[in-house]
Amino acid sequence: MKAVTDPAKLLLERLLRLLRWRVWIQEKLQPTEWQITLLWAALVGGLGALVSLIFKGLAEGVHDVLTGSGAGVVESMRQLPWWGVLALPAAGGLLAGFVLLLGRRIARGQSSTDYMEAIVIGSGHVPIRSSLVKSAAALFSIGSGGSIGREGPMVQLSAVIASFLGRWRQFTPPQLRLLVACGAAAGIASAYNAPIAGSFFVAEIILGTIAMESLGPLAVSAVVAALTVRGLTSEAQLYKVPAFKLNSAWEMLPYIGLGLIAGVAAPWFLRSLKAAENFFVATKLPLIARLTLGGLIVGALAIKVPEVCGNGYSVVVDILNGHVAWLALAVIFACKWLATAASFGSGAPGGVFTPSLFMGASAGFLFGTGVHAIWPAGAANPGAFALVGMGAFLSAASHAPVMAVIMLFEMTLSYDIILPLMLCSVVAYYTAKGFEDRSLYSEALKRKAAETPGGLAFEVGSVAELMKSKPPTLRAGARFAEIAELFLSMRVNNLYVTDGEGRFLGAVSLHDIKPYLGEAGLAELVIAKDILREDFPRVAPDASLSDALGGFLNFEAERLPVVARDGTLLGSLAKGDLLLALVERRKKP
Repeated sequence: MKAVTDPAKLLLERLLRLLRWRVWIQEKLQPTEWQITLLWAALVGGLGALVSLIFKGLAEGVHDVLTGSGAGVVESMRQLPWWGVLALPAAGGLLAGFVLLLGRRIARGQSSTDYMEAIVIGSGHVPIRSSLVKSAAALFSIGSGGSIGREGPMVQLSAVIASFLGRWRQFTPPQLRLLVACGAAAGIASAYNAPIAGSFFVAEIILGTIAMESLGPLAVSAVVAALTVRGLTSEAQLYKVPAFKLNSAWEMLPYIGLGLIAGVAAPWFLRSLKAAENFFVATKLPLIARLTLGGLIVGALAIKVPEVCGNGYSVVVDILNGHVAWLALAVIFACKWLATAASFGSGAPGGVFTPSLFMGASAGFLFGTGVHAIWPAGAANPGAFALVGMGAFLSAASHAPVMAVIMLFEMTLSYDIILPLMLCSVVAYYTAKGFEDRSLYSEALKRKAAETPGGLAFEVGSVAELMKSKPPTLRAGARFAEIAELFLSMRVNNLYVTDGEGRFLGAVSLHDIKPYLGEAGLAELVIAKDILREDFPRVAPDASLSDALGGFLNFEAERLPVVARDGTLLGSLAKGDLLLALVERRKKP
C-alpha cells in the first residue's frame, strides 16, 4: 500500500482524525453552554474562597500588629490601657481614611461600583483598583476593632475575581452579571461556611429570583467555595452551640412574640444607621476626620464595654452558650447598636451583616430571659431564643426569610430549632415589611438605579441588545479543510455561511459533516455550499425576546444567527443569554 505523501492530504487526514474525536465528544458528552458556565462558576468559587481566606488572614495580621496581641478583638481590647482602647479604633479610622484618600489617585478614572451595583444596574464590570483600595482600607477599620463586619470586602474581592475572568473571556453582559453573582455567592459561603445560604443570599436579595438558570451556577460556586475553605481550614461549623430541644408546642407562642419584636427592631436599626450616616455627612468633615471620629466613638464606648469592638462573633458564641448575664448583655446591646451606627455612619468600609446577627442574638436572649422569668416552661433555654433571634432579625433586616432560615441552620447545624426559626423569621419579615419597605441593601441600590442614565441595565427589549457580533462564518466556497479547522479551533456546533456581500445563506452543522469524516478523498471534493442547511432558523435584530425564544423552542441549538431584513448576517444570539435576560425581566420592579 502506497503511503500518502501529499502534505495537503496528510493535513486533511489529521484534521479528519481530530474532527472524529470532536464529533464523538459532542455526541457522547453533549457539552452545552450551561455546562461550560457551571465549570466557570466552580472556578470562581475556588478562587473566591482563596481570596476570602487571604483577606481574613491579612485582617488578623493587621489586628496583631496594631494591638501586639494574637488574641481576639474583644480580648485584645481588655488587655489594653484605657487610652489605648480609646486611641486604637480612632487610629484605624485615620489609617483607613488615608488609604481611601490615596486610593482616589490610584483608582483615578475608575468608578466605585460594588458587586451589587454591577449585577443589578451594571454590565457586570467590577473595577479592580477601586475595589482593592476599599478592601485595603477595610483592613484597618476591621483590624483596629471597628464595629463592622469583614464579610463585605470578602464578597467584593470574590466578585472582582469573577468580573475579571468574565471580561478576560469576553462574556456577554448577562453572562458576566451571572458570573459576578457567582463570585458574590462564593464570598458569602466562604465568610459563613454556608453554601446554600450563600446561593440564596444572591438569588433572593440581589437577583430577586430563584430560577434554575441563575440558582444552578450560584450553588456550584458556593459549594466549591465552602469545600475549599473546609479543606484549607478544617472549619465545618461557624457557631458551635449546645443542642436545643422544643419540649412543647406551647413554646411556639413566645417565638411569635420574638418575631414581632425582631420585626420592629430591625427597621429601627436600619433607620439608625441611615441617621448616623446623615449626621456624619452633615458635619461636613473631611473623610479622614469622619472616619477618625467614628473610631473615637467606638473607642470611647469600648473603654467600659470592650464587647462593642469587632463584628460581634465571639460575643454571639458566648450568648448562645449562656456565658453572658442578661443585665450585662442589655448594656452591651445598647452600646453595640451605637458603635455599629458610628462605624457605618462614618463611612468605615466593611459590612453590617454579622453585626445584624449580633443584634438578633442579643434581642432574642434578652426576650427569652424575660419569658423564662415569667413562664419557665415557655422558655426553658433562653439560648434557643438567641439562636432564633439571629435568624428573625436577619430576615427582617434583609427581607430574605428563606436565606435567613437556611443560613442559621448551616451555621449551627441545629435541626431541632428549625420549626421555631421558620415561624419566627416569617413573622419578623412580614412585621418589618409593614413598618419599612426598605431592606438592608435595597436603599443603596434604588439610589444608584435612579442615578443611572437609561435606567436598569437588565431592561433588555430586543434581540439586538443581546446578540454577539462577529460569529464564526464561512465562504460558500470554503473547502472541507477550512471547515474542519474552524470546528476544531472554536467551541461551536454550527458555522454560518455567507456570500461575498455578507448575506446569510445557511449553516453547516458539526453533525452534517459526519458522513465525510471517514473518506479523505470524498471530503477533499466537498465545499461549504454543498452541505449547508438553507432552512436554518434565524431571528431578526428587532424581534422581541419572547419571539426569539420561540425560535429556540422549535430547534435544538445553543445559538441562532441574527439576520437583518436584507439578509445581512449581523451576529448570533445565545440561548443562555436569552434565558438570563428573560429571568432578569421577571425581577423588574
